[in-house]
Amino acid sequence: MLQVSKIIAQGAGLAPVLLKRASTIEIDWDLRQKSRFDVTDSLGRRLGVFLPRGTLVRGGDVLVAEDGSMIKVIAAAQPVLRITCPTDGTPFDLTRAAYHLGNRHVPIELKPDHLKIEPDHVLADMLRAMNLIVHEVEEAFEPEGGAYSAAGHSHGHADGHGHAAATAPVLPKAHVHGPDCNHGHDPTHGDAIKPVAIQIHKHKPHSH
Repeated sequence: MLQVSKIIAQGAGLAPVLLKRASTIEIDWDLRQKSRFDVTDSLGRRLGVFLPRGTLVRGGDVLVAEDGSMIKVIAAAQPVLRITCPTDGTPFDLTRAAYHLGNRHVPIELKPDHLKIEPDHVLADMLRAMNLIVHEVEEAFEPEGGAYSAAGHSHGHADGHGHAAATAPVLPKAHVHGPDCNHGHDPTHGDAIKPVAIQIHKHKPHSH
């Protein structure tokens, strides 16, 4: 099995001739949302994909195998619900639908004129009750990854930079000189305080 541990988002920076030579894999969203999976490419090679945790693989991305070969990812068509507005609807209707679907943590693909979600008859009925048109189709599915997803930049252990928790500064402990001190008290130690002589005068009681 050939190991794959590198991904180039949308093949950025690669020459077109290299992309034409690359083998391909056609996989659906269920597999592409995983960072570890096995798959067979168009050349019949068995690939073991091991990407940083949280990485989402998108159609158009390019994987790089341990031998330097490249594999282009194609988003496979899969069953989805395509949601559109009726002719008397407005774009706000889709915005409202996206809001309600988001509240249910449903993966959504957002387009200017339609939404796509994975098949769910309960949600389909809810959307139709909101006066939206719902069609079952077979298309590639590319849902939003969320503001903190690793689709654009992985914030995992493979980043090379950490997100350390903020901690309060540690202040040095104050030192008290006493009989149990184990070091000499010379003028070079800290801010030396020179002794000051104090005279005490005995006071005789007054006679009234």
